[in-house]
Amino acid sequence: MRIPRSEITPKWLYMSRRELLAGLPAAFLGSKLPNLAKSRFSTAEKITSYNDVTHYNNFYEFGAGKEQPAELAKNFQTHPWTVSVEGAVARPRKYSIEDILSLAPIEERIYRHRCVEGWSIVVPWAGYSLSTVLKAAEPTSKAKFVAFESYFNPSRMPEAKYAGIPFPYVEGLRLDEAMHPLALLCVGMYGETLPPQDGAPVRLVVPWKYGFKSIKSIVKIRLVEKQPPTTWNMANPREYGFYSNVNPNVDHPRWSQAKERRLGEFFKRDTLMFNGYGSEVAGMYAGMDLRKYF
Repeated sequence: MRIPRSEITPKWLYMSRRELLAGLPAAFLGSKLPNLAKSRFSTAEKITSYNDVTHYNNFYEFGAGKEQPAELAKNFQTHPWTVSVEGAVARPRKYSIEDILSLAPIEERIYRHRCVEGWSIVVPWAGYSLSTVLKAAEPTSKAKFVAFESYFNPSRMPEAKYAGIPFPYVEGLRLDEAMHPLALLCVGMYGETLPPQDGAPVRLVVPWKYGFKSIKSIVKIRLVEKQPPTTWNMANPREYGFYSNVNPNVDHPRWSQAKERRLGEFFKRDTLMFNGYGSEVAGMYAGMDLRKYF
């Protein structure tokens, strides 16, 4: 029987998968990601040090202090792992982390990353556009938004009870935002797989939005018809909107967003509209009042 050409595994995928999976340790920590392509989306700005990015984190499941996640998540086992893609799709599926790693060529994207508290970093993330996974699921006409859910297990994440926010952590994007090529399904950084405190084994990176939109340790992606609830918006809707685009003209109720401090630097710098990605993403918000839809 002749196999349709569309069902034949591309050679690059087979070879990359074999090379990567052969080197994966059982705990899936600190593995090199081979053959990373350089992305045209990367900024040329100075990369923030690995130590700063891995020891100054927001990951409330492992503690509300910035230094806590690096210590409390160090033994977090992220293999095996599955991510379900479901909802308003023609082809729902559960992916293992090995499936995700081999679904498309992994590339390095050096993105600016701006946190709502006023600090920022520049990170060489590794992954591919989220749209790859969404297109494979074949969204139906009812799919208008994408909802995400993080892993949560209170016995493995005991500090979460002090966080003051509901768990599991949930986030969401409009479908066109999720389909934008800049929205990254991320499996690594600095040429290696993600460390636990930075969202292992798979996270989202949405560089034109504040950092809390880039949900960590994803276990579920669900396409839905109505705008999904998001954790910080549920916890404090006055301070955290659904869109949360980086905007120096819309202050947080408790502090200005006009300036930011890059980790490792002393002086503050101006915050850029859409975190500097306006030429790529501003069109998605044409005609919207960004003070109302913050």
